[in-house]
Amino acid sequence: MAISMSKKKSKPSKKLETKHHQFSDTLLFKILNRIPLAIFLLILIFLWSSSTTIISGKFVHVCVSSRKLNNLYCLSAGTQPNFEIPIPALNNNISTGIKEVVDIVQEVPDPIVNNGSDGEVAFAVKVVEQQLQVQRSWISNKDHVTSCDGKGIYVYDLPSKFNKDLVGQCGDMIPWTNFCKYFNNEAMGEPLVKLGKGWYHTHQYALELIFHTRALKHPCRVYNENEAKLFYVPFYGGLDILRWHFKNVSNDVKDTLGLELVKWLENKESWQKNSGKDHVFVLGKISWDFRRKNDDVSSWGTRFLELDQLQKSIKLLIERQPWHVNDIGIPHPTYFHPHLDDDIITWQLKIIRSNRTSLVSFAGAARPDAPQNIRSILINQCNNSGTNCRFLNCSSGGCDQPESVIELFMDSEFCLQPPGDSPTRKSVFDSLVSGCIPVLFDPFTAYYQYPWHLPEDHSKYSVFIEQEEVRKMKVNIIEKLKKVPLREREDMRRYIVYELLPGLVYGDSNSQLEKFQDAFSITINNLLARVNKIE
Repeated sequence: MAISMSKKKSKPSKKLETKHHQFSDTLLFKILNRIPLAIFLLILIFLWSSSTTIISGKFVHVCVSSRKLNNLYCLSAGTQPNFEIPIPALNNNISTGIKEVVDIVQEVPDPIVNNGSDGEVAFAVKVVEQQLQVQRSWISNKDHVTSCDGKGIYVYDLPSKFNKDLVGQCGDMIPWTNFCKYFNNEAMGEPLVKLGKGWYHTHQYALELIFHTRALKHPCRVYNENEAKLFYVPFYGGLDILRWHFKNVSNDVKDTLGLELVKWLENKESWQKNSGKDHVFVLGKISWDFRRKNDDVSSWGTRFLELDQLQKSIKLLIERQPWHVNDIGIPHPTYFHPHLDDDIITWQLKIIRSNRTSLVSFAGAARPDAPQNIRSILINQCNNSGTNCRFLNCSSGGCDQPESVIELFMDSEFCLQPPGDSPTRKSVFDSLVSGCIPVLFDPFTAYYQYPWHLPEDHSKYSVFIEQEEVRKMKVNIIEKLKKVPLREREDMRRYIVYELLPGLVYGDSNSQLEKFQDAFSITINNLLARVNKIE
């Protein structure tokens, strides 16, 4: 399992319940007994913020640290067999799935969770996998929308401060670059002529604009709210976060726009009718950017997804929070935006025939300030492997040109995809679109993220290596990948190119795909299938 488990012992937490009788008469206990449980848990979490495994009373928190995030990337679960844990973002319309999740929680015996880290991880992962099954149950069984009857999509015409005005601030959004260039060509960016038709310099945070543009042109779009089945709220929440991140502003300022949006929606009859259950938000950053816990002014992000009013709505993100069933991961935008089926077919033929002279490649940078990150080890193994591995150093600007990255991946059999600032990587999708087999070290990078776009059987398209084995120098990645049979590599690559690739890219705004479903079409069809199950 790829979640790192800290061996550091937390002084206040040692078997609190089993030793309850030993200090029940002490002054300490009398003081603690007067502290509300919620405050007590917050104190414990603060004290244990450097630990990756937290056991507090009735909860287990299994966490992965991230350089970008101020809060740990955590799974939380109950530790008592008869304790029903509070699960955010769940509603009565998926009661069957939720009952199964709760059943799993109740079936896990206390000793398994409390006496071994493997048991803790297995428990938490089992619950997450059950939630993924719920999300997969929403997948549409139809390849294309043959009729728009009963499938109306209403796109809110929001006040411009919630989207267009944010785009207008692009020049001042990031200090070291003019973000505006990435919004050309309906947010696809400038054409990449060298790579061919349909290739653009698309920024990884462009999803909100790309999705909005496509939704406005969807054939099932309706202009009367009463004819709608699905309501799309085109709030550019990711851009809202970016504009404040490099400025010294209060958390109240960071949260203002999201709170104003909720107030605006609550005045709409369409929202009131189903309490937002049939509404979808598309956010072009990771879930944790919208789930700020700390009120310290230096804290990253907003509290948008923590608002009570949004817990029943569907949120589409490039990285989901695994504990929220209404958070659904959808692909990062890649550089490829086909217009016609022939654009996809031409690219498929090109990469399936590509002469891959490198066994392994890695495009990325080390994380010297994150000692638990395995990137430095991978870089050393790559550099010491001779011609078997190529390293493209992103810290020195090597990845600034998309052509360099895509050409590297097209030349490689395997592409290393270790976690970076957070578990997911846009590079995973760049490698898949290039026909390079991704090598993953953390299941949260892809396996627990994209149930609508990647298959449950991850061995069909990737190689998984425990990052703990890498960290402890128990495995040489290059030697391990050499042992993958050629036939197995070919089978994986054919599956990636012919089965997965079309559904991982976003066609251009006027795309006329007929044979293939792209990432947008798959998402919309599944959303319609989901809202049709609302009672």
